[in-house]
Amino acid sequence: MKISNFLKLFIAILISEMAGIIGSFFTASSVSNWYLTLPKPFLSPPSWVFGPVWILLYFLMGVAAFLIWQKGLEKKEVKIALIFFAIQLFFNTLWSIIFFGLHNPFLAFIEIIILWISILATIIYFYKISRVTLHLLLPYILWVTFAGYLNFSIWQLSKNIPQNIACTQEARLCPNGSAVGRVGPNCEFETCPIDNQSGAQDETNFGHD
Repeated sequence: MKISNFLKLFIAILISEMAGIIGSFFTASSVSNWYLTLPKPFLSPPSWVFGPVWILLYFLMGVAAFLIWQKGLEKKEVKIALIFFAIQLFFNTLWSIIFFGLHNPFLAFIEIIILWISILATIIYFYKISRVTLHLLLPYILWVTFAGYLNFSIWQLSKNIPQNIACTQEARLCPNGSAVGRVGPNCEFETCPIDNQSGAQDETNFGHD
């Protein structure tokens, strides 16, 4: 059955936007908490900017994919171009999972390099079939380049922040019958109250000597 151009356009845009919707499941929860705690570079935009920008970029991606699709899916060059498009769309979604889902800026930076290369390959193959697609995908690769800068900067800045250690729920019984747990960056036991008193007594005695 022959698909109309309008339906092709709708499907192409829908598939592109779906990549963003899948990524948003991992992004939404992290942007409102984890991402806000991260140190950010000077050029980092406010969090609310990302949503509208990506919606627009996915729309432009979908239009570009439609322009290639309508050239004829039976053509080899069209199939290859759309395969590269699907690959970059996969890495696009994967980045959100790694950065926002796994909270791993380092691995996300490695992945965004692969994403950038796959976008460039897509642009090259698309351009050979339709030059108009260059104008549609240029904002995309520029934004991902900027996102790569943000990703790298956040990774570097985060390296200087000590990571919180999940201490075990052990308790130590103090001589006065109370108990103390593990605290501090190295999960050391909190000082017993009697130890403080003894220390104060020892210091007092030392002063009288």
